[in-house]
Formats: sequence, C-alpha cells, structure tokens
Amino acid sequence: MSLQSEIEAKLTETFAPERLEVINESHQHAGHHHVESGHHATFDGTGETHFRVRIVSAAFAGKSRVERHRAVNHLLSGELKRGVHALAIEPAAPGEKTRW
Repeated sequence: MSLQSEIEAKLTETFAPERLEVINESHQHAGHHHVESGHHATFDGTGETHFRVRIVSAAFAGKSRVERHRAVNHLLSGELKRGVHALAIEPAAPGEKTRW
C-alpha cells in the first residue's frame, strides 16, 4: 500500500469525510534542499514526501483552524516521522466555503 493510500485510509476512518483529496505534490519540490543525516541533501522530486490534504468533515464543525490542523497532524504523526517532509492541510466543515 502506498503512503498516499495509507494517509487516505487513516483520514477516512477517523474523520468520515464528505470530501477528501490527498494529493502527492512531491514532484513539485525537485531541487528542494533539506537537512538529512547532518548534511544538506537535494530532493529529486520522487517518492512520497510532500502532500496536500483537502478534507471536509463534520468532525471539524465548531473547531478552530488550529484545532483542525492539530487533529490531522496528530493522526498523521507516524507518517511525518517516517519521511513525509511537508503536509499542507486544508480542512473544512460541511457548508463552509473552500477555495477548491
């Protein structure tokens, strides 16, 4: 199972979203520099390291933007420790306007 599929499954199980998009944006970050093992490394844009999560769930109703982000980050903490370098989160409750 791909990391993207694992993320989708966890978000679906926990938040029962009305709408969910997990977008692998790793290819957009080729040439991105980061520190790995104490030295600078250049990311080649392959793999599963950068994701955008767009999620609409009733679980976010009445929650602040910070609380929503914390909930998603907490759920995906294992994936972040296993190599997800960036996670853009766009959470919304049903009926809220989204830019996507």
